[in-house]
Amino acid sequence: MDLLWTVASALVTLGILVAFHEYGHFWVARRCGVKVLRFSIGFGTPLWRTRDSQGTEYTVAAIPLGGYVRMLDEREGDVDPSEVHRAFNRQSVWARIAIVSAGPLANFLLAILVFWCLFLNGERGLIPVVASVVPETPAYFAGVEPGQEITEVDGRPTPTVNALSFRLLERLGDTGFIELTVRYPGSEVEYRSDAPIDRWLAGDEAPNPVVGLGINLQFPPLLPVVDSVIADAPAEAAGFLPGDLILSADGTAMPLWSDWVDYVRAGPGQPMEIAIARDGVEVLLSVTPKETLSGGEVFGSVGMAVRAPDIPESSLRSFERGPVEALGAALQRTLDLVLFTFESIVKMIQGLISTANLSGPITIAQVAASSAESGWQSWLGFLALLSISLGALNLLPIPVLDGGHLLFYFIEALTGRAVSDRVQGLGYQMGLIMVMSLMAFALYNDVSRL
Repeated sequence: MDLLWTVASALVTLGILVAFHEYGHFWVARRCGVKVLRFSIGFGTPLWRTRDSQGTEYTVAAIPLGGYVRMLDEREGDVDPSEVHRAFNRQSVWARIAIVSAGPLANFLLAILVFWCLFLNGERGLIPVVASVVPETPAYFAGVEPGQEITEVDGRPTPTVNALSFRLLERLGDTGFIELTVRYPGSEVEYRSDAPIDRWLAGDEAPNPVVGLGINLQFPPLLPVVDSVIADAPAEAAGFLPGDLILSADGTAMPLWSDWVDYVRAGPGQPMEIAIARDGVEVLLSVTPKETLSGGEVFGSVGMAVRAPDIPESSLRSFERGPVEALGAALQRTLDLVLFTFESIVKMIQGLISTANLSGPITIAQVAASSAESGWQSWLGFLALLSISLGALNLLPIPVLDGGHLLFYFIEALTGRAVSDRVQGLGYQMGLIMVMSLMAFALYNDVSRL
């Protein structure tokens, strides 16, 4: 059931993204007078097909990892003389640029629409108040103190923990200083200081920018309360139920969820005696963590999730926006994420961000399923992020991607003559090798995380 849910979530998520992307190409092609022969979601053998009055075939194919819009083109076969004017290759260079650009732009428009809806519904987040500062870290040298709220990073507001994390993520791999603005609760006086960094968190496979800065934020304690149990996992076999409070393991007290996680991870295959509190009564259970391999490390897991703690209203910051304000915020959020995506790619090429952060279809499927389980808002937020990534990656100047086509067309627009078929063909071959290599590497990263 979990596998089916993961696959279904991934198919729905990717299907929406691909449909928007290809519809962008399709819509602009039609407006430019180009005849569209096929609009396909997926590759390979069609599972479903239909045709409209203009002769366009719509299909859903067996391999759901993408899609395409096939247009009338003299380079791909004979074209009836009466329809030559509707061929893609006969359009002006600016019309071809518009058609190719429309796919990524459609993904950005989808993200703007999703963020707009989310912002109209209201936004809430935890206020970033410092609980403690780790000695000899960037925050320590900047003079950050417990009890202060971090209000800005590099002059940009950080009203919530999520906003703080994003602003810090933008500085991954950098050398220099991070400008922090802080204030004490109830005070309007702000203090600015510089946190020194040197190739900050470069190479970290799973960088945590808040921890890397050297601060612990004020969070409600995460108690070891079971929220859900995975079917057929050791926890279910042992008799754990949602709502159970884990008291101790083999006589060792478990005051926090992190204590329980660390104890289980350290004991793969080792039987454990667990004391829990259920409906006010202490119950003893026996569980043996299964051996799990990830990143070359073997650790224990029992298959359960923690119950989120209740957060007091005083620790939350809420935002209510009208339609116009929400649209402005959606545009800004999308622009920030597009720029962040391109900057991250550049830093990855420079070796300032670990290539282990590249993810493929398996990770996307897992995150899609997890987001869907967390609620529609979480899933929509993930959909917007993935849509931006898809649009941005397609704009990279790599032949076979939209950006590669745009590169050739802009050269044509500047020089007044098309790039030769030989050069384009060679470029497409190289681009295909690059894209396939990246996909294989991302899939390898996915498998290594399992």
